Amino acid sequence: MQILTATHSGAGLPANFLVVAGGGSGSGLGGGGGAGGYRTGVGVPISGGVTYTITVGGGAAGNKTTTQLGLQGSSSEISGTGFTTVTSAGGGFGAGYLLTDRSGGDGGSGGGANGAGSPGTPGAGNTPSTSPSQGNNGGAGFSTNAAGGGGGANQVGFSATGSTTGGAGGGGSTYNSVVYAGGGGGTGTSTGGAGGSGGGGAGGTDAGAGTAGTSGTANTGGGGGSGGYYVTAGSGAGGSGIVIIDAGVTASSTTGSPTLVGTVYTFTGSGSITF
Repeated sequence: MQILTATHSGAGLPANFLVVAGGGSGSGLGGGGGAGGYRTGVGVPISGGVTYTITVGGGAAGNKTTTQLGLQGSSSEISGTGFTTVTSAGGGFGAGYLLTDRSGGDGGSGGGANGAGSPGTPGAGNTPSTSPSQGNNGGAGFSTNAAGGGGGANQVGFSATGSTTGGAGGGGSTYNSVVYAGGGGGTGTSTGGAGGSGGGGAGGTDAGAGTAGTSGTANTGGGGGSGGYYVTAGSGAGGSGIVIIDAGVTASSTTGSPTLVGTVYTFTGSGSITF
């Protein structure tokens, strides 16, 4: 992305930003977690002398039981006086197995569904609705042991392709040459779904002793992969989010220890920035 430049005049600085929420976690023997919501802005005016609050959402914790759903990730946000707050929603949870409702959770991107018994519905992405969309729906399950992948910022989660193979997580979107917000893979009997590009964790397997789901990558908003039935390690956690802001000038002050390259400030934890 081209870096905008501006004189530090105290008002009307054109800022570029990225706001990615924490990813949702997969369930035990079920759907992959949805990626955290992904929102960007280009040349958005911000004011000098105003302190902007940066909130970086955490990824959802994994779980170790087949009765427990995954969890939704936490939202990320930029807010400040005179600025329309930009919030990205946490990724939706992956659907569980031994539950009446085997549907994935809604969120920035939706969690994958389980196909056991009465198949559930994939979680809805872009919830709450933003324009442009902050994410995509999760994928559908196929059978008891094959569930859908979580949605990603750039792609719907993949449905399970058969009774043995979990659906892959949807792919993420690229910002400054880095891919963020990929969905987590769903459980399969013999083959877990791959994690989506952009930090999504792979799904586990249910055959034999089974394998655990992989966690989403930290500070990508990637969804966590779902786990196998007999695996005590359980499902993967969602990856934490990230906020990047560039107003073309150096800030007068920051909190939260963002990294700085040129005029690009990267927050991997919550803080504030004043230009």
